[in-house]
Amino acid sequence: MPELPEVEAVRRSLQPVMEGGRIERVVLRRPDLRAPFPRRFASRVAGQTVRTVNRRGKYLLVELSSGDTLVMHLGMSGSFRVAIVGDERDSLVHDHVVFRMASGATITFNDPRRFGSMQLLSREDLPRHQTLARLGPEPLDREFDGAALARACRRKKTSLKAALSDQRVVAGLGNIYVCEALHRARLLPRRRAGSIATGAGAPRETAHRLAAAIKKVINDALAGAAAEQSDRESASGATRFRVYDREGRRCLRAGCRGIVRRIVQSGRATFFCPVCQK
Repeated sequence: MPELPEVEAVRRSLQPVMEGGRIERVVLRRPDLRAPFPRRFASRVAGQTVRTVNRRGKYLLVELSSGDTLVMHLGMSGSFRVAIVGDERDSLVHDHVVFRMASGATITFNDPRRFGSMQLLSREDLPRHQTLARLGPEPLDREFDGAALARACRRKKTSLKAALSDQRVVAGLGNIYVCEALHRARLLPRRRAGSIATGAGAPRETAHRLAAAIKKVINDALAGAAAEQSDRESASGATRFRVYDREGRRCLRAGCRGIVRRIVQSGRATFFCPVCQK
């Protein structure tokens, strides 16, 4: 599933085409994705000017001149394809939603597995969205640091892997970048989350190290995703992983002779080095 860097790369690709532009028409090629489209979805979006294209965690937020916000999630396999005037291509099998801009550009949402979603929320309903309202801090915000991470993990008996995967602790991380951040921070994924904080919730050195590692992993992935967004596998950072999906291969940390291991936590694969991660 796309994580923060991939979703942010999509946002950056949509922003110059959508922001400030008017959506002339919306074409729905099926009645639903993961859930049915809201009533009158196409007619409520058509004719609106896009004020902003933002992101919160793994969600794209497109604010419309009507005051409604188009909340979109890529799911497991969703992607957007942007075509400028004169560069239109034939429709693909899993093209489910098409936004036609007044500029002539078209923005097509393709989703083979149909786990993506599109909701249209009023200004009043947006703060009450069941997922958005519970999201933790953005990892690249200035407010997110070792102290914030320690407070969120204080007295947690769950593993660090599970805690970082909890969107209430930090927004936008998923299986891939949690594994990568823990490796950079030299912390075992099975380590108890509360161990990075004192009993009073003050950050230990491990909390500062982990927060810095999360920021580093996300920034590195953003740099790669921005350049390689057209190739989903490359955009997800597959060629830059240090532990993820590298079971049985040598750890890439300089001077470490460990071999990457794979375990299962909460039904998800976890990759780590048993030598340099403690």
